[in-house]
Amino acid sequence: MRQENVQYFTDTEEKFADLLIGIGVRKNVATVLVFLVNVQEATSREIERGTGLRQPEASIAIKYMTEQGWIKCQAILSERQGRPVKKYYLKIPVKEIVAALETSKKSEVNNQLARIRKMRDYLP
Repeated sequence: MRQENVQYFTDTEEKFADLLIGIGVRKNVATVLVFLVNVQEATSREIERGTGLRQPEASIAIKYMTEQGWIKCQAILSERQGRPVKKYYLKIPVKEIVAALETSKKSEVNNQLARIRKMRDYLP
């Protein structure tokens, strides 16, 4: 039997994930992001175990984050037969990710405020 270490979120990491969720980041994306911030690299299995997400939830988050350019995947040939193991790691620093989220949210707020101003034109 082999033994593996499983990492769990600290209170600080939980609070960080909750803040991300609070601004509209999907829960699975927020938890994977916080997990990857605190490890240099991780396999999808390690991500699943460390975040408590099921495989499909982790895969969706990984796909979204890859499309955003936040994470990168590296295939590592396995000693056993079968598929290569994929390791994921942050492609850009978390500060840049937070800055991108801030820019996106500012844009959303400005668009909503513009709509509210436009609604005033229709009021008597």
